[in-house]
Amino acid sequence: FKPKTNDMREAPSIDIVKYLLEHGAKVQAYDPQAVETAKLILGNSITYSPSAYSAIENADALVLVTEWNEFRRPKFELLNEKLKDKVIFDGRNQYNPMTVHEMGLDYINFGLKSV
Repeated sequence: FKPKTNDMREAPSIDIVKYLLEHGAKVQAYDPQAVETAKLILGNSITYSPSAYSAIENADALVLVTEWNEFRRPKFELLNEKLKDKVIFDGRNQYNPMTVHEMGLDYINFGLKSV
């Protein structure tokens, strides 16, 4: 969601989650502050995880759509261990593609920031 806030107005994550649900995905989400706001918007259509790493338990992929500081330096070894399909979709372009690939993960970045 939006970093350092529980404000979800016009958050792209809502559209992404709804799209995934419409196409049969099961969504496990984590946000350090916006869980209660997300519940008001998405209800029980998704699973709310108590931590970032619990959100990827048995997950096919990780979709990163926020820039919280705690997501900037993940334990890639742990991501590799927990993710079933070993893929990260990064909508914030936070990671170095070479680093992620070297850790054995597929990396798809989108939503490039304009410079």
